[in-house]
Amino acid sequence: MKYAYALCLLFVFYTSCKGQNKTNLPSDSVKSESQDVTTSYGPDRITRTIKQDRKGNIWMATFGGIFRYDGKSFTNVTDKVSPARFFSILEDRKGNFWFSTVGSGVYYYDGKTFQNFTTRDGLANNQVIDIYEDKTGTIWFGTLSGASRYDGKTFRNYRMNEGQNFTTKEKNDNDVNSIIEDKTGKFWIATRGDACLFDGKTVTVLTHDGQPFTNVRTIIEDKKGNIWLAGSDGLWRYDGRVFTNITRNFVGYVHEDRKGNIWTTSEASLGWILSRYDAKTLSSLKPMVTEINPNEGKMLFGILEDDKGNIWFGADGVYRYDGKTITDFKK
Repeated sequence: MKYAYALCLLFVFYTSCKGQNKTNLPSDSVKSESQDVTTSYGPDRITRTIKQDRKGNIWMATFGGIFRYDGKSFTNVTDKVSPARFFSILEDRKGNFWFSTVGSGVYYYDGKTFQNFTTRDGLANNQVIDIYEDKTGTIWFGTLSGASRYDGKTFRNYRMNEGQNFTTKEKNDNDVNSIIEDKTGKFWIATRGDACLFDGKTVTVLTHDGQPFTNVRTIIEDKKGNIWLAGSDGLWRYDGRVFTNITRNFVGYVHEDRKGNIWTTSEASLGWILSRYDAKTLSSLKPMVTEINPNEGKMLFGILEDDKGNIWFGADGVYRYDGKTITDFKK
């Protein structure tokens, strides 16, 4: 490899005293589905994550609840369940949903009932930023106290910097923003501190130009197996040998569409922009980029391409871009 990894020891593994052997949640953590609130307009608060389920519905994690869009109307499925600010969404391989919150842990939703997992059940922290399902069906949660791994019965929690040989020692090093498992089975961990690679035994701090990647917000693997890192150091692509910088601007979210184009939400001189990097030029040092300023400089968040090729993105609500026009779904 043409870059250096700073080696360190395995994640510090710790077991939560509460809930480690639980297989069932307390009865007060299980809530029946309430009457849904359905409207013709979408959320009007911060929308962090947008996903499409296997039935074609669009789901949105917002600071005003979890919304589902069926192509005609929006339903706030958590309106009567929790007042929490929701951050992330996962539809697992069984078709069930996981919703993360800032302060209330995570909710499991089977389409009829909700179950709330918190620190009392073994979760590392009730502020959960990311949710990921690995190849074995294990669910991972990125929290403000490290990563939690849930096998369907118990939680196992990992901290990122407990006395380890990391470059930075800030108090938020344990904040885990994003987790993915690549095609080789290695886990890429994005934190507010140093980004790391975890092979199941050891942790490796990721570096560029001799410096660690810090405050990485999103990591994805594209169809060709390239790894993309987005955060305070900008947007970077790893091709298995070297890291290549695409932009130095802060990038919050990154997404690959079906044509192989890379989309980002990032900060620029005009404020926050939605960018599309052309798939045919990604191998060059300066890929062709189209920049869209859709929301008068306001902060932008998660990105989704739906099954019709439209690009959805979150901001102070949810927006859809069809390649020509942007639709605002707020009231």
